[in-house]
Amino acid sequence: MLTEAGSQSGSLFEAYGTVERINIVTDRDTGQARGFGFVEMSVNAEADRAIAELNGKELDGRALNVNEARPKPERGFGGGGQRRNNRW
Repeated sequence: MLTEAGSQSGSLFEAYGTVERINIVTDRDTGQARGFGFVEMSVNAEADRAIAELNGKELDGRALNVNEARPKPERGFGGGGQRRNNRW
């Protein structure tokens, strides 16, 4: 299902080339858009032009921050101690 935000985003980027996919990130509990998303375009040069021209542009009273996605950093295990599955 493409939300209004997704449809608006698609229209913005389609002006620069073919949009392959749009993923608007939503809150898992409320389903509300979290204010960011990902747009995949089929041609790198078109994506670069969209980034250059849309970054900083205002949409609905907010400045867009448009850049190339960076890979997620590696997350190590830890923080919660070791989990044990003892049987007594």
